[in-house]
Amino acid sequence: MKAFVAVTSALALTLAALPAQAQSTLDAVKSKGFVQCGVNTGLAGFSQPDSKGEWQGLDVDLCRAVAAAVFGDAKKVRYTPLTAQQRFTALQSGEIDILARNTTWTLSRDTSLGLNFAGVNYYDGQGFMVPKKLNVKSAKQLAGATVCVQPGTTTELNLADYFRANNMTFKPVVIEKLEEVTNAYFSGRCDVYTTDVSGLVSVRKSRAQNPADHVILPEVISKEPLGPVVRHGDDKWFDIVKWSLFAMVEAEEQGLSSSNIDQMAGSNNPGVQRFVGASGELGKMLGLDDKWAFNVVKQVGNYGESFDRNLKPLGFDRGINALWTKGGLMYAPPMR
Repeated sequence: MKAFVAVTSALALTLAALPAQAQSTLDAVKSKGFVQCGVNTGLAGFSQPDSKGEWQGLDVDLCRAVAAAVFGDAKKVRYTPLTAQQRFTALQSGEIDILARNTTWTLSRDTSLGLNFAGVNYYDGQGFMVPKKLNVKSAKQLAGATVCVQPGTTTELNLADYFRANNMTFKPVVIEKLEEVTNAYFSGRCDVYTTDVSGLVSVRKSRAQNPADHVILPEVISKEPLGPVVRHGDDKWFDIVKWSLFAMVEAEEQGLSSSNIDQMAGSNNPGVQRFVGASGELGKMLGLDDKWAFNVVKQVGNYGESFDRNLKPLGFDRGINALWTKGGLMYAPPMR
């Protein structure tokens, strides 16, 4: 009997010592009243504060879409600027609710960091930018070059692979902060700057004294599917972030935009009726109001609107980020 009591008491103490079930991300977000979103420290077109201090960009719009879905108010977001080396720790620790920071989806990141990628909001690839005066026409001519690159990125790994595969040597200049690495390139500290092609286009347009003085070489040496990231173990939040992105893509395909969705809500089209919450219970399945997707499009816009607002002025074209119906890769699963 004494042994039984002792075992029972030990079991009770063990159970008492176990942590209580963690609060869901959705409940935590609702409790504090905003979505905390991790973004780039300042990459034009993706996440950068404007002259009024308001964050703008393709990744920022994704954060705003999640806030619109959850709260019916796209303004209920706060932003945490993060370097490439800070980003995953910030998400793992709970400092942020979503990482929307031009982050590449890879097998190791998807399986070993305790994280889930919730889709792709920009299909990219790594490239090289060089001063025009060097008269370099191809990445195959970069043997012996000094190359500026950020640490903790797939860029750094791809760079080493590419030069090794082509039997070339290079001298890396590894600098963590975006502003510092681009300053190093533009000041002539290195011959080459390498990152995702989107980053090269953005940096050339927004930071170069004369963009025409810099050339992006034709080689694209990797696949870089960039997308939002959440923590493992919270499927409800994973679903909300994933479908907020899909709603923007689906809206463009259905011809729904921030300017016409009020009018289109009266359509007899069954797909539109489900989208705007007039029929079905798609919101309930996500733990949201049935007008969640309507709010995303009304307040943030569809994917094409976000692209045109943030990236088109910098000289981006849709390319493979066009809808699948127009030869691109952007495709949302059926919303039904």
